[in-house]
Amino acid sequence: MLLSAVILCFNSERHIAGAVRSLAAECARLGGPCEIFVVDNGSRDGSPALLATLADEFPDLLRVIRNPTNAGTTVSRNMALRRAAGRVLLVMDSDIEVPPGCLETLLPRLDADPRIGLLAPRLVYPDGRPQLSADVFPTLPHKLRRWLGLRAMERAMPPADGGARRVDYAISAFWLLPRHVVARVGLLDERIFYSPEDVDYCLRIWAAGYEVVQDGDAVAIHDAREISRGVRRPGFAFSHARGLGYLFVKHRYALGRARLYRRLKIARPA
Repeated sequence: MLLSAVILCFNSERHIAGAVRSLAAECARLGGPCEIFVVDNGSRDGSPALLATLADEFPDLLRVIRNPTNAGTTVSRNMALRRAAGRVLLVMDSDIEVPPGCLETLLPRLDADPRIGLLAPRLVYPDGRPQLSADVFPTLPHKLRRWLGLRAMERAMPPADGGARRVDYAISAFWLLPRHVVARVGLLDERIFYSPEDVDYCLRIWAAGYEVVQDGDAVAIHDAREISRGVRRPGFAFSHARGLGYLFVKHRYALGRARLYRRLKIARPA
């Protein structure tokens, strides 16, 4: 099996068909055997019916796992990752659209460099604006700045460069992972319900001696839902804050990164 993709679905009626169909088209271009797992986390909108239609549309490709309630990002993704047979694993959000050629760009890069433990494309909004989808490890001051001023930070981003660059972490909207890296690093930490499971996993990849890399030559479209931002979904915001506290305790940092970089042997400015 060339590729196994894992997509989470939670009240994703607006996005899930575009995610599955764009990924299915890209899998067809790759030419090798692929499988797509969609884990539905107790959706209460039209997602379950839409997934049934998609399963009929892609009977040899799509596998749907249904949870009666929202089990969170880590437990749900791990359910599918345990079943995945691909030599490359794709973790993807339901609000991603995979443009033609995205995986055809990423997979050769991943195969060519054994140091890469996680590879991510650049992410853009549907209108083409760049997203700050790869960043330095969060500290309390940086997290506050990002929460209050993400749009300003994105407007200040320099023009995108091609080629690969090492990053501290990439958000888990679109990850490519070699199977042997997941076998060594392990599955996602299920003590984190929603976030920042992406930061934790990237920290663990660095600690295992691999690199987290963003490929500027590959782009995916991310209609970011950002359910933990603002006050519309206080439960997710609280879960994010609790997860962040757990992350700081687990990895023994909070206000600065200098000691963390030294422990991970990452050459980064403090």
